[in-house]
Amino acid sequence: MRTTNSGVSDQLPFQALIIDDDADRRETLRACLQFIELECHVFDFVSWLQQSKAFALDAVGVVLIGESSLPIALNKLVAELDRGPVIPKLLTCDWPELDQAAFAQSGILGVLEQPYRYPQLLDWLHQCALLRERGITEPRALPDMPGFVGQSAPIREIRHLIAQVAPRDISVLITGESGTGKEVVARCLHEHSPRRDGPFVPVNCGAIPSELLESELFGHEKGAFTGAISSRPGRFELANGGTLFLDEIGDMPLPMQVKLLRVLQERQFERVGGSKTLEVDVRIVTATHKNLELMIQDGQFREDLYYRLNVFPIEMPALRDRLEDLPLLINNLSQQLDETGSGRLQFHPAALESLRLHPWPGNVRELANLVERLSIIHPGGVIGVSELPPKFRHIEEPDPARYVQPEPFPEAIANGPTVPVEADTLPVEGLDLKAWLESHEQRLIHQALDATDQVVSKAARLLQIRRTTLVEKMRKYGIERQ
Repeated sequence: MRTTNSGVSDQLPFQALIIDDDADRRETLRACLQFIELECHVFDFVSWLQQSKAFALDAVGVVLIGESSLPIALNKLVAELDRGPVIPKLLTCDWPELDQAAFAQSGILGVLEQPYRYPQLLDWLHQCALLRERGITEPRALPDMPGFVGQSAPIREIRHLIAQVAPRDISVLITGESGTGKEVVARCLHEHSPRRDGPFVPVNCGAIPSELLESELFGHEKGAFTGAISSRPGRFELANGGTLFLDEIGDMPLPMQVKLLRVLQERQFERVGGSKTLEVDVRIVTATHKNLELMIQDGQFREDLYYRLNVFPIEMPALRDRLEDLPLLINNLSQQLDETGSGRLQFHPAALESLRLHPWPGNVRELANLVERLSIIHPGGVIGVSELPPKFRHIEEPDPARYVQPEPFPEAIANGPTVPVEADTLPVEGLDLKAWLESHEQRLIHQALDATDQVVSKAARLLQIRRTTLVEKMRKYGIERQ
């Protein structure tokens, strides 16, 4: 809640409902609330009971309940008021039937007593605003964000922030370690903003050489520099009407920061080598893993640009701080790979426990790389501790025996056809040992598959190798099950 130069607060984002049979108190409360520009609806109890069914409570953020000349129970009145989310309430007189221990259950914050003082009234309204905000921003009320996975407290808070700032056309600075998903947040901001039908244009400021960054952002005219054989629009022009996402803004060189600041202030720029001033309408979202405030102290980042960009900060948590989201993230990543035909992975509980103990220096990006790697090595498989790469094994394999001794097979399979090993002698002219070994290996694999009715896991046991090893060899030789 802001305050104008006259000391009066800007209009609050909710309305007040006053129900009181004391006419003087009703009017006094109305005058006080209107002074702070809070819209009021005022009723006596008879009028309220007549009109309550048709009255929309969606915009009401506080109900002030006074004295009733009717034999009405406060509990019944409260139940009728709370048809949807619980609305914060203030009593303006004593209701003996309800002690203070039961206030919280009824959504009653306390008793507003006369004389009404401005700081006290603002304090009550601030509490009402906080309670109302929590009530209307439960996870079920937030917009759907398919690419933003997680239900931990830090992620729910970021969803809340995205829902709040996305409709507002202001600059957002997303901070956090590398790999935490800053671009995912930027895309969510764009997709839930009024600019959603416009372009979303990402630029990695750290991946573009400093001498080319100006041309990349603002475009260039033909002949502006060596190699400029034609005119080319920059990212600002391409993002016109949409969102420009400047990733790794901390890597932008100081001379370029000055030019960016001018564009943010004036919403105008010229192409490199051009003299025509171009208007631009873009929303700027930036991200960095660096501490820009320390860079300002070291003279590496402009303070005025920082405050232009950091209107609304969002800090992404590291994966190690939201480990409860690990199963959801793995499931989402595995589902994405399954849609590309890589097969859906299943993770054994022991493997999940081992992953929870990993420090995750690369955050969600490191997790995505791990899941993709496992989908290649173990397509559609079940991942246990032993299937994880060594650096991700933080607990012992709970059943090491299954990886040492193959399980017994039925006699028909165990006594299946064997491959005679020929006592070949080395020809005088020599031989290609690799090709000779591969041909024998292919023949053995074919016979093992035939002996086990094309069941890969059984064939692997017959060959006394792991299933994943057999799958890799079959892929290498182009062997398919019949």
